[in-house]
Amino acid sequence: MKAEYDFSQGERGKFYHPDAEFHLPIYLEPSVAEFISQIAVKKSSSINDVVNAWLKKDIELIESLV
Repeated sequence: MKAEYDFSQGERGKFYHPDAEFHLPIYLEPSVAEFISQIAVKKSSSINDVVNAWLKKDIELIESLV
């Protein structure tokens, strides 16, 4: 690494987008992914829809206990 860098020609905020959305990658264990995949096939749904539905129910359960 250099001791000093020249940012005099830099443009502040060049890549900033206030409406940008970030999608977090979620890594499942193979057995969990297979189980969810089977449920999604049975429901004719996507894995995303199955996982989101389960998480929403968990959120409701947690909020009801608080």
